[in-house]
Amino acid sequence: MHARAGDESGFGLLELLMAMVMLNVGILAIVAAFSSGNAALARASRVSTAAALADRQMESYRGLIYDNIVFITSEWNAAVADSSYTADTAYTTNMQSPVAPKALVGTLTTCPASVPSTSCDPSYTTTGPDHRSYRVDTYLYYDAPGGGSQLKSITVVVRSATNTATSYARVSSTFDSSTNPT
Repeated sequence: MHARAGDESGFGLLELLMAMVMLNVGILAIVAAFSSGNAALARASRVSTAAALADRQMESYRGLIYDNIVFITSEWNAAVADSSYTADTAYTTNMQSPVAPKALVGTLTTCPASVPSTSCDPSYTTTGPDHRSYRVDTYLYYDAPGGGSQLKSITVVVRSATNTATSYARVSSTFDSSTNPT
C-alpha cells in the first residue's frame, strides 16, 4: 500500500502569496490614511496661520484713528492693476463700481505718521510663523447701511502667495467716525 501525505503542515506557495497580498492591501490602506491625514494637517496649518495673519491685520486697523484708515495712492494703483486683487468678491461687489451709499475711500501720498505701513498697503506679501509666504489683501470702502452715518468697511483676505486663487482666511469689520483709540 502506498503512504499518503496526510500531513499538510505549513503554508503552500498559493497560501503564502494570498497572505502577502492581503498584508499589502492592509499596509497600503494605512499608508493612504496617513497620507490624507498629513495633507489635512498641512491645510489646517495654512488656514490657522492665515487666520492669525488676517486677525493681526484687522487689529492694526482697530488701533487706528478713523481718519488714518486709508491707503497710499501708489500702493492702491498697484493693487487695482493686479487681476488677483480685483477678482475678489469684496472688490467686484463693493469697490469696482460702487453704488451709493458705497464709495471708495480717498488715498494719501504717504502713510500717516505712527501708522504701520502694512495698514496703508492694500496688498502685500508676508511670511507666516510656519515659514510660508502669504498674500494679505485688504479691501476698504465707505458704506452707510440703513441710511445711517458713513462707515468704513474693511475686508481682509489672506491667500497663498504662490496660488492666489486659493483663499485661506477672510475677516470683515466696520469702523465709524467715533473710532478713536486712546
